[in-house]
Amino acid sequence: MISGLLIDLDGVLYQGDRPISGAKVVVDWMVQEKIPHRFVTNTTSKPRSAIVEKLSALQISAAEKDILTPPIAATSWLKEHTPGPAALFVPEATKQDFIGIDQLPSDAESGAVAVVLGDIGDRWTFSELNRAFRLLMEEPKPALVALGMTRYWQTRSGLQLDVAPFVKALEYAADREAVVLGKPSQEFFNQALLSLDCDAFEAMMIGDDVVGDVQGAQRAGIRGALVKTGKFRPRDLEADPIPDVVFDSIADLPEWWTQHSH
Repeated sequence: MISGLLIDLDGVLYQGDRPISGAKVVVDWMVQEKIPHRFVTNTTSKPRSAIVEKLSALQISAAEKDILTPPIAATSWLKEHTPGPAALFVPEATKQDFIGIDQLPSDAESGAVAVVLGDIGDRWTFSELNRAFRLLMEEPKPALVALGMTRYWQTRSGLQLDVAPFVKALEYAADREAVVLGKPSQEFFNQALLSLDCDAFEAMMIGDDVVGDVQGAQRAGIRGALVKTGKFRPRDLEADPIPDVVFDSIADLPEWWTQHSH
């Protein structure tokens, strides 16, 4: 029985600045039917408050507590495992979600106990990537923390690289394995389930990324549903992982739920 839903945002409820057809109706339906749900996103380009504002502008209702992002998950991990200064390679606005974390100056090349990587888009210049590398090569060696391992995402102008390629470059250069605190890591999905107060076998993840959303959820024991919107490509259905459910779009969810949730 499915009793709780984890739902990606970009590519599922909206694409760029446009809502996916039927998204508002589905969210209103979930609220009306009192279906437990959380919005889980690898977005690190903006803080949770800005995500709520964006959803509101699209007439989609959500509160900050309904949204789990990698910076929120990373803040908890950093406090527990690496107390001390962190070098944050995230947009300036997103730094507000790292509450209680001692943040190094944006030009520092030493002194970090953790190097945290998010999606900073065009700011990934050679010098910025090399600064992260120099920080990682300091002794004692800092932790490398990845805010998700999304490979790319769909923008209005086309596909765009996300954080994973830069994490992989630094893992190779610094001979370090990153701690991943975003999709597809099991720790991130576990935090989402805890927030949802739901066991893995009772939940379903809905996303447009067959690896980050579907495979990540399945490895955490959660059913994975793939939508044919956002970054979806037909080749996503040609090999493993195999989604448990495939929707043309999020608009198909209420009918499926009525037939399969119990």
